[in-house]
Amino acid sequence: MKNMNQMMKQAQNLQKKMLKAQEGLALKTVEASAGGGMVKVVANGGQKIESIVLEPEVVDPEDIEMLQDLVMAAVNDALNKSQEMISSEMNKLTGGLNIPGL
Repeated sequence: MKNMNQMMKQAQNLQKKMLKAQEGLALKTVEASAGGGMVKVVANGGQKIESIVLEPEVVDPEDIEMLQDLVMAAVNDALNKSQEMISSEMNKLTGGLNIPGL
């Protein structure tokens, strides 16, 4: 029974550390770009987009589809980088254990 109590304490400690890490990740950001830097997107560790910057020369009323594609590519890249950052931080806490939902 003593081992079970110790395991529960370890699990609770890990949970506290993970919550603290998630709070810290929400403050960290990653940047992605598309079109040679013409479209820049910043996302945070909470998987939220913080900003999108478009260079004026990329805005062509005759080619809205290109702009949409560039924005979508930059957003997807930023979210992927954010997820990689989250996974990396969580792996540090779990020691590489594959815990469902992380």
